[in-house]
Amino acid sequence: MQKSSSDPQAIPDSYPPCFRPNTQQYSPQIVDKLDDRENEEDPLPVIDLRSIDLEKLEDACTDWGIFRLINHEIPLNLLSELHEHAARIFEMGFESKQQLFASIPTSALSYFWGTPALTPAGVALYKDDNHQKDKGTVNYNWVEGLNVPLTQPPHLQLDGHPLIRDLRILLEEYGGHQARVAKSIFDAILPNLKLCDENERYLSPSTGHLRVYRYPRCFYDKPTKVWGMEAHTDSSVLTILNQYEVGGLQIHSEKDNAWIDVKPIPNTLLVHLGDMMQAISDDKYKSVKHRVKLHRESERISIGYFVFPEHDYLIRSSNYRPFTYSDFRVQVQQDVKTLGTKVGLSRFKSNKDF
Repeated sequence: MQKSSSDPQAIPDSYPPCFRPNTQQYSPQIVDKLDDRENEEDPLPVIDLRSIDLEKLEDACTDWGIFRLINHEIPLNLLSELHEHAARIFEMGFESKQQLFASIPTSALSYFWGTPALTPAGVALYKDDNHQKDKGTVNYNWVEGLNVPLTQPPHLQLDGHPLIRDLRILLEEYGGHQARVAKSIFDAILPNLKLCDENERYLSPSTGHLRVYRYPRCFYDKPTKVWGMEAHTDSSVLTILNQYEVGGLQIHSEKDNAWIDVKPIPNTLLVHLGDMMQAISDDKYKSVKHRVKLHRESERISIGYFVFPEHDYLIRSSNYRPFTYSDFRVQVQQDVKTLGTKVGLSRFKSNKDF
């Protein structure tokens, strides 16, 4: 029977086995409390989608690489339904989830855990000799998730799986809203970067996909050695994140050389600039470095929308040799497999030393 994830002593059998250490390793005396930051001032810039202030947007992209978005007009009931459906799926036993998703085409939806790196088909990508090597050490990102391409026919072969079908329907509706939001933001950025109309191909709705992440509770005595997601930048042009009710996201502030907690605020979204935006802007805008910390008491569910340039559209920049997003993705996946980490834009620098 599924153990209740609300019981601080329980190790749910919905977690992948490597997230279920021996209970002797768990010391309830040192349980970490969730940070109470309700009264702290939130440092992130805020952009109003109904009336975008171009100067404020420019400052947010230049100084932060991330901003909070209000008045996005995505229905609150849609966000709550998505969270409820995702939680129900994640709470299934791990072996049951594996069997379920093995029967569903990855073109419709795929399940992954232990890494945020996926192949174009949605299959988890690990370092060649690291994954499954030693379950006694923490070689994983403490995360499991669902990858959902948004370009496939609706409800593809999902009639036999009503819970997955209903989630997919909700995600398609949510993805439509996110495509609208992303285009509005990108259209506002174009004048700031003095890009021509043709450069709208730098953001292609056909590339959009959603990732639904669950960050399980961490039972290790030294949670600082375990990350829900290690420090990284996104490869996208834009990433739009809904982190719902539980925090954990941290962003790196270059000007302060410090990690900043990004608390969840109801009915707001977080917009991250990714590597492709940094290249398009000739490094004027920065791809924000971020990571996810874990909690002992509460799981965290977040939903990210990622959108990219047309895969074969040539990105030209004075700081980088010409490349397509397809070129970039192939290089990232090669680095993850051979080095265990993403190298990213430095691979494409005009004066690169690799």
